[in-house]
Amino acid sequence: MAPQPDPAIKLYQLGDFELQSGEILPSAYIAYRTYGSPTNPCIVYPTWYSGTIVEGNEWLISTPKHPRRALDPERYFIVVPAIFGNGESTSPSNTSGPKSGVNMPKTTFYDNVRAQHELVTKGLGITEQIAVLGWSMGAAQSFQWASQYPSLVKVAIPFCGSARTSFHNWVFLEAVKGAILTDTEGYCRGRYMEEKGQQPLVGLKALGRVYAGWGFSQTFYREKGFEKYYGIQGVENAMTQFWETWSTSKDANNMLHMLWTWQHGDISAQPLYANESRLSEADGRLSDRGLGKPGAGSAEDEEAFERALKGIQAKTLIMPCRTDLYFPPEDSQIEKDYMGENAELKVIESIWGHWAGGPGDSKEDAEFIDDSIYVSLQR
Repeated sequence: MAPQPDPAIKLYQLGDFELQSGEILPSAYIAYRTYGSPTNPCIVYPTWYSGTIVEGNEWLISTPKHPRRALDPERYFIVVPAIFGNGESTSPSNTSGPKSGVNMPKTTFYDNVRAQHELVTKGLGITEQIAVLGWSMGAAQSFQWASQYPSLVKVAIPFCGSARTSFHNWVFLEAVKGAILTDTEGYCRGRYMEEKGQQPLVGLKALGRVYAGWGFSQTFYREKGFEKYYGIQGVENAMTQFWETWSTSKDANNMLHMLWTWQHGDISAQPLYANESRLSEADGRLSDRGLGKPGAGSAEDEEAFERALKGIQAKTLIMPCRTDLYFPPEDSQIEKDYMGENAELKVIESIWGHWAGGPGDSKEDAEFIDDSIYVSLQR
């Protein structure tokens, strides 16, 4: 088990945890941190793709460094659980034995939220209704929470994310995955640490460059956002100083594990809503969509997606960014239309693209998101 550098980060032991696939994740655990008193109303705030608990999520929580209106530990009990694969919860990089590293069983959003539910209800003793919110993969987990445990979630606020990974988003992720896997010399079939003693840096640098064309919008680049906001001169320097610095700080197998979770994202792929669409079967539509097979996207599957969104009882604020290339407002509009009056769609008008949703680099967008969450939590 990897040592925890931050003493405030705790581990909740799940034991041998059975996954949606039927596989067992041995000696599984969730890393988490709490803010505020457990006597206050609870807000669950999951991490995003590659994001860590403090560096990834704390920007939206009120601290002396950055006071916020919404996520105030004086008023709420805020629980930040790390997604499987981020390097803090059970991940390829911190497991041992025959199911370690590249052999770690794949986990879905359903698995993550079921584990988080156990943490919240059994581990932390929360019995009252909760709020859930998050950015990107955190948004996907927010949708998952609200659909998987509809009576427990009172408010859901997903921003810059989706209830189901679109085909276009899936295609982008194939390029991210391919960046690592095509570095065959460095990746060593996932055994790079055993055989090379280092990460596959060529593949990770390529991953960063793939991400560079998607994380920020065309307008952000046209207006030289890296120079204006980060003090980086020139696009090539942005590639090396920003994107490659980010990507090479990650573990390749962790990134691939979380990517698999993302590609298989679909709140209708669970027993509550699947019905005859085969969505809940390990070899059914979950794999069809997650692997880009022709069987995905049938009318029956779309009906299941509508059922899942209509099954959400929480008051939901969906916040896409106008220029987000991953999760455009058009996709969010479909979600809102299925949900009806239970959902509100509020677009973040920003040139920052996906990065408008986090991790707090855009000060104006952070303020907009904070204010919007504050209003939603008062209802």
